[in-house]
Amino acid sequence: MLNLEPLHNLKLEVSEVEGLNTELCLKNYLLFSELHGEVTAFMCERYLVEASNYYTKLPQKFPLYILDEDSYDRLYNRFLELRTDRTMESMQEDSDEKKDDEDISLTDFLRTSSDILTSEESAPIIKFVNALFYQAIKKRASDIHIEVQEKRGEVRFRIDGMLIKNADLDKKVVNLIVSRIKVISNLDISEKRIPQDGRTQIKIAGESLDVRVSILPTFYGERVVMRLLMQSSQIPHINELGFNNELIGDVKKLLRSSHGIILVTGPTGSGKTTSLHSFLREVESPELNLITVEDPVEYKSDNISQIQVNEKVGLTFASALRSILRQDPDVIMIGEIRDEETASIAVRAALTGHLVFSTLHTNSAAATISRLTDMGVEPFLISSSLLGILAQRLVRILCDECKEEDVIAEEFAEDYKLSKDVKIYKACGCKTCNYSGYAGRRSIGELLVMNDKVRDLLKTTTDEHSIKTALEADGLKTIATQLHLMLLDGETSLEEAIRIGLGHA
Repeated sequence: MLNLEPLHNLKLEVSEVEGLNTELCLKNYLLFSELHGEVTAFMCERYLVEASNYYTKLPQKFPLYILDEDSYDRLYNRFLELRTDRTMESMQEDSDEKKDDEDISLTDFLRTSSDILTSEESAPIIKFVNALFYQAIKKRASDIHIEVQEKRGEVRFRIDGMLIKNADLDKKVVNLIVSRIKVISNLDISEKRIPQDGRTQIKIAGESLDVRVSILPTFYGERVVMRLLMQSSQIPHINELGFNNELIGDVKKLLRSSHGIILVTGPTGSGKTTSLHSFLREVESPELNLITVEDPVEYKSDNISQIQVNEKVGLTFASALRSILRQDPDVIMIGEIRDEETASIAVRAALTGHLVFSTLHTNSAAATISRLTDMGVEPFLISSSLLGILAQRLVRILCDECKEEDVIAEEFAEDYKLSKDVKIYKACGCKTCNYSGYAGRRSIGELLVMNDKVRDLLKTTTDEHSIKTALEADGLKTIATQLHLMLLDGETSLEEAIRIGLGHA
């Protein structure tokens, strides 16, 4: 009997009913779980007709409830996850048992715009690649690495900045997977001698996923790296990035300026692009003309004109920036300052009344000034155009469910200026954190604000060490200092703090 009153905010687990085909239930949007100790059928108003019709054909009857949309979607995705896990396992078993029987025609690898989780494609390699994408999204991976060795291959996911092994593969399976990825990325499947770059878009669990593909020939075969970008990714508010309140307040003051350059620096994968887009979100207004030039466009915004770099046709950061200046912009975001020409145009834009955001690959705020002078920007131009430099990192946060107290070795205590009796924690791993020991990341950063003291300093030197010493004497809270505090607060582990930069001079 159908209970018409929808149930809200339920977190249900999958139940598979003996004698019922789970795939058919899923196809007809009728889901099963335990409620009050009894196997119960669930549907939602969105699929009321399909689920009701299928329910009437069941050989046995169950209590039937309507779920609110969120609860239903959570349970539906758990069923999809179960199916995907089994696909991965069966592919691995086939790989081990039938090493010489892989003879799948590449002509079957047709491009499809359908949602890969509900696709009924039967070719094993197609199902495996689909499962691979879903596994990566489920585990919050930013990249998928498919690598080949002499006899085997492996899949690794980059999760929270670290590569984690996901699967071992037979070498023949790797070759078929690479061919499948080439097909969906519009690459030449017959060319195995030179690197190839491509892109594709797929739908997974109703969400659009932009995939950037890089294929590189190695001694044992081709390896693939795929960068995953969810098109629906929400641009975080500046308060949600994880920076301390004092730094956020100082950054917001800089963002209220009408002209000048704000630079975000750090190594690859330190969250620079996310910070830039949060800055754009902070200044966004109907009265302002905001234009960006990026490679690639990672976050899409309806209220900002975004330009994708395309070097094959001559659309570089520098050429795009020159054209942007003729578009009457108020705020310009440059994905990266890569060369002297781009740096020169960015400085000129800042001096002529534009607010400019960009990034550089340097490890500290002080090193950024030295890098700009190396690019040919004169110190007096840096003084007059630069508003501030934010050097940042992403630090993994220990999982509260499983972290354990750690004992610090005496030599480490001395090296990193810690008391050997200090209370710190280490990563362990549990089901909650997918056995990584960590539960997400947050940003930390050091902010150099261009003030009279820094301007006076730049009249005499642009040496990184001299600038850093002067800034620290003036109260700059360095990345190393913040890592030290996170360690003492039990937020992160000694291993992670050292990896990010604890103790760096």
